Amino acid sequence: MEIRKHTEAMEEKNLSSFATHSNRSVGRRSPEEPCRIRTAFQRDRDRIIHSKAFRRLKHKTQVFISPEGDHYRTRLTHTLEVSQIARTVARALCLNEDLTEAIALAHDLGHTPFGHAGESALNDIMPGGFKHNRQSLRVVEELEGGMGLNLTWEVCDGILNHTGPVRPSTLEGQVVKIADRVAYINHDVDDAIRGGIIQAQDLPIFCLDILGREHRARINTMVMDLIITNWDKPIINMSSKVQQATDKLRQFLFEHVYIDAEAKEEEDKARHVLQYLFGHWVKYPQDLPAEHRVRSLIVGVERAVCDYIAGMTDRYAIAQFKQLFIPRSFAIPDSGFYAFGLGVNKKNVESGRKIYGDSE
Repeated sequence: MEIRKHTEAMEEKNLSSFATHSNRSVGRRSPEEPCRIRTAFQRDRDRIIHSKAFRRLKHKTQVFISPEGDHYRTRLTHTLEVSQIARTVARALCLNEDLTEAIALAHDLGHTPFGHAGESALNDIMPGGFKHNRQSLRVVEELEGGMGLNLTWEVCDGILNHTGPVRPSTLEGQVVKIADRVAYINHDVDDAIRGGIIQAQDLPIFCLDILGREHRARINTMVMDLIITNWDKPIINMSSKVQQATDKLRQFLFEHVYIDAEAKEEEDKARHVLQYLFGHWVKYPQDLPAEHRVRSLIVGVERAVCDYIAGMTDRYAIAQFKQLFIPRSFAIPDSGFYAFGLGVNKKNVESGRKIYGDSE
């Protein structure tokens, strides 16, 4: 008996009637022979974890650009926190944990360098705009490995609709959508307090009374609320009381952390970096790496440049900016005067004086 079939039989026996069963998946764009070991959703999860786009998340900004300290969140640690929260809820509700994990791990693969500042920058200059959820779908459908990951429809639906007004089609996707907000609201409060942007006593009392006064207490309250509220229900929501407190805490973050905080002052610089890079490569596509030059002939220069930039880490984007726009230094020996790298002799010194208008 194939292990996959045994796992699928266990899903039939143990999962909720509202769960998504792996053997009933809508399928993939390009049909594949099923794995003997893994279910379709387990296979998706593994492809995501082994992708280059997933590894790049460790060097992409979550909220604070280039923070001083090792304990601030990155896009990768955010992704792992979303996955942990979503899996806890999915397991308790007898939903498909493998599908939930795959969606959670892939939901931010298309996020730009420099977090939402980068997303905003590309949205302003890319014809048709830019949204990280759509870009995440592009990563798994087209960009990763040059042909995408050929994931199941259910995972792609969860990725695309993890943010915005549209509700994911599966309950597992709906769990990830709320887990994403639970994760970033709580860890952004934690990082903002650690960075001295706000103090714990600044948080709205109304939110603390309902959600808790400590980081782990707030997460526990939200997770327990999701489990209790949605037990054996065909849709995933928070209770009205916890939803109200969560929304108010999110609003507080926008007012005191996401927009006006001192730590966000570097965002204008980050925006300029991406916009200068975009403008340069659109004007000079011959400067693009070979694979992106080829793609530009297929999807258009602006789309190819946008895909290239969106996939960058913060430090790679900065390195490319330096290479293109910052003059390179060259070694000057300690002894004597050098004019444009010429050796020290009377003739060269005289040449230097003529060039710069120096007098003896």
